[in-house]
Amino acid sequence: MSMPRLASSAIVERAGRFLLVRRGNPPAADLYAFPGGRSEPGETPEETALRELFEETGLVGRNPRLFETVELLPEAGVSGSHFMLSVFQVDADETAPAIAQSDALEAGWFLPEEILRLPTPESVLACVMRLTPGLRAGGAA
Repeated sequence: MSMPRLASSAIVERAGRFLLVRRGNPPAADLYAFPGGRSEPGETPEETALRELFEETGLVGRNPRLFETVELLPEAGVSGSHFMLSVFQVDADETAPAIAQSDALEAGWFLPEEILRLPTPESVLACVMRLTPGLRAGGAA
C-alpha cells in the first residue's frame, strides 16, 4: 500500500448546521464533505484546513482545534487517493456567506439529520455523529 498523503478539513458549525461542500474532483467527487484538501509543501495541518476552507467557500477561518485524524484508504482505481486526514473544528464569521469556489460545486449549511440523507464520505458521517449526541442513523435525535 502506498504512503498516505497529508490532507486536512474544516468543520464549521452555525446554529446547529454544518458547512459542507459538494466535491467536484476525486477523491470523493460528487459527495458532500467538510471543506478540505491536500497539504502543500511546508504547510502545517492547521494551515491546510484554513486555506482549504477559504479556497472552497471564501470563509476566513480561525482557531483550528484538532477533532480527529482519519486514514482514508485508497479508492479503487483512483491514483493518489490514500490520505491521512486531520479534521479540525474551526471558527468563522457568523454572518459571512459561504460561496462555492475552487473545486467545490456547491456549499451549504446542513442540519445533522439532513447530512444523514446526503451522499457523504464515511468519515464525515462519523464526525457528525460524534458532534451530535443522540443522533441515530435513522435520522432522529
